[in-house]
Amino acid sequence: MEIQEIKSRLSIATVLHYYGLKPDKNAKMCCPFHEDKTPSMQIYYKTQTAYCFSSNCKTHGKSMDVIDFILHKENCTKHEAIKKAVEILGHQEPNKKDRYQKNLSREEFLGNMFQYFRNAINNSKPAKDYLEKRSLDFTKIEVGYNSGQFHHGARKDENVIAQALEYGLLLDKGITGRTGEKAYGVFGKWSICFALKNKENEVAGLYFRSTLNDDKAKHFYLKNRTGIYPGYPNPNTKKLILTEAIIDAASLLQIKNIAENYSIVACFGTNGLNEEILNSIKSLEFLEEIIFCFDQDEAGKIAVEKYGKVLQEEMPGIKISSVELPNNDVNETLQLHNEEIFLELLENKKDIFLSTETERFANTDENNRQGNEQKKKITITEAEPKAELRAEPKTITEFLEQKDLLKSLNYLIEKSGIIGEENSRMLLFLIIISYLNKNPLHALVQGSSGSGKTHIISRIADLMPQEDVLRFTRITESSLYNWGEFDLFQKIIIIEDLDGLKEDALYALREFISNQVLRSSVTIKDKKGNNKSSHKIVKGQFSSLSATTKGETYEDNMSRSFLIAVDESKEQTQRIIQYQNRRNAGEINPEEQQKAIHFIQKIVRNLKFYEVVNPYATKLNLPEKVHKIRRLNEMYQAVIKQVTFLNQYQRKLTKDNQLITEIEDIEQATEILFESIVLKVDELDGSLRQFFERLKKFVKNEKQDFVLREIRQEFNISKTQMFRYIQTLTELDYIKQIGGFANKGIKYKISYWDNYQKLRAEIKDFLMLQILELKQEQTAPSKPKNKKLSTIVNESI
Repeated sequence: MEIQEIKSRLSIATVLHYYGLKPDKNAKMCCPFHEDKTPSMQIYYKTQTAYCFSSNCKTHGKSMDVIDFILHKENCTKHEAIKKAVEILGHQEPNKKDRYQKNLSREEFLGNMFQYFRNAINNSKPAKDYLEKRSLDFTKIEVGYNSGQFHHGARKDENVIAQALEYGLLLDKGITGRTGEKAYGVFGKWSICFALKNKENEVAGLYFRSTLNDDKAKHFYLKNRTGIYPGYPNPNTKKLILTEAIIDAASLLQIKNIAENYSIVACFGTNGLNEEILNSIKSLEFLEEIIFCFDQDEAGKIAVEKYGKVLQEEMPGIKISSVELPNNDVNETLQLHNEEIFLELLENKKDIFLSTETERFANTDENNRQGNEQKKKITITEAEPKAELRAEPKTITEFLEQKDLLKSLNYLIEKSGIIGEENSRMLLFLIIISYLNKNPLHALVQGSSGSGKTHIISRIADLMPQEDVLRFTRITESSLYNWGEFDLFQKIIIIEDLDGLKEDALYALREFISNQVLRSSVTIKDKKGNNKSSHKIVKGQFSSLSATTKGETYEDNMSRSFLIAVDESKEQTQRIIQYQNRRNAGEINPEEQQKAIHFIQKIVRNLKFYEVVNPYATKLNLPEKVHKIRRLNEMYQAVIKQVTFLNQYQRKLTKDNQLITEIEDIEQATEILFESIVLKVDELDGSLRQFFERLKKFVKNEKQDFVLREIRQEFNISKTQMFRYIQTLTELDYIKQIGGFANKGIKYKISYWDNYQKLRAEIKDFLMLQILELKQEQTAPSKPKNKKLSTIVNESI
């Protein structure tokens, strides 16, 4: 049939009727090609064309004939639009079967009904809202909406009702409606709808997903289910992705790069790789690899292992791999990340059986060397761990399963370009990855100007998946209130200079950190242009790192965050200079540095969310001298949980799928957090304490006085920074002015010679003896004990 003949026989009214669109009495209607509240599309029946007057429409400025209209409606090529026009024309001819015709086959009837559901989605706000919430775009995938009205009003037809009853779309419950007529129950009412297709690409079944999120009734399949979603894979398929659910498959279909390079098939749950799907896979002659994208829960993992073995037996020689998602399932990952993450996840997929063989070999090797290995653990030398760290594991899983994970990770962090500050960088890493958990942590990095505080938080942020990182130099007073409701969900916020924030911005940040939500009353305009009040909510599950030169200014923020002082010692300065010199001399390979960064990013993406339970929590205490001990105790417990979370590949799970903390986690957390605990005890901030300790070494004894000029020259610090240090120490009565003249220099003397090192040792002993008691209880639980060692130490403090 020629194009001109199609246009002459197919009217614009027929096309509109086919898509369930109805113009008003003035031949106007809301445009189906953009969000349109006021009718902006004019239908011209004389010329059989349509025109949208809105500048927001992609068709603006173009008059559309019937084929152009179909092209935009189906989002297809012109050739496909012509074929669709012939199909629509066939439906309207008397000798053809239409939706209301009797004796339609199951495939023909369900195909017509699915097209009706697809058309209905254009005018359904609940469906659009639900799809937007699930990050699904109805213009990119074939999806419909069942409002339960297809058998009412003008659409009421006995043929439709009879066939809907036969195939299960209507349910005869034997009840009578208010009008006295027979009433029917609607199957899959208020649900989005997906088509299951047979080998001939006909609609063989329908799947409905409730938009009401009813826990008792979420998923609906028509009786006598047949068909595959989104359809039988292309016979030339080389790489096939299997998802656990249909919505997961629909999520991947939206991503152009994946849709073009992979075939996708959805299973019907963890037990839903049925015979039809299996046979369709077995028919693929050119298939090279099957990739599982199942949920990350226990049931999903068991299903991958079970079906992996089945497919390997049925199709020997085919590579079977699995994608480890950063969130529970594909759709949740799409909601919380950019599409690009899936390309990287597919690059880093794990070969199921290769890793199993590696694990089996490792276990056998371990059994053969068990006695010798125990001796090595006891007699290992100082140089041996570094040699082990340099032998990088082949896979991410192997890396996460190694015994000294934190040491190996710390070594990798150094390779990425963060020199020195071993405990601080590890603590910052533990804090920043907490964005993956329900109760994220926050850190305030404090140091003098030029000390490298901004550098360290920026480089730590570089180690995270970059799609999850938001970097700000400045935050205005109201900006945090203006984000979308979930824009800051599972994100990382880096604030390069907290000193530039105004009080209102600090208040908003403070409340966000405490409550993970901001609620504000805002003024908006209604449809008529009138002002009215509205309630705006922003939810934020994010971790944050901030840098500041000030110590006590942000008291409220400090109490909510871990306070970490930059190491400003001469030794650290020398380490940084040596690294800079080696880099400029070409001794440091930038490719190795980038490799370390990318490897750590993969590690973070392979961490799965778990709740953590610490069975030793009630036996852990902090020294009573600690400042704001209530909040610090919560922080201490949180870091222990983060260490357990990082060690998740080595930890046991409870029956409720919670990670169980071990004493080793507590020991590692205490070592990492120690400096931060000491800072909470000390009334001097980090950089001020470092200055005061250097000052005591320079002055040497309590009788010696000093002038500021000689200190400034000796320490090589600015006049402004010196003035801040001296002023604060004077106010706190650590030093006092004893004489001198303004033109010759004011003389000062140290008035309070505190024993800071002794205090550090006492706190360290208190914490480590506590851990020693736990180890003793674990090895000899029945042995009676005298007064606790940690209690004795605490009394001495």
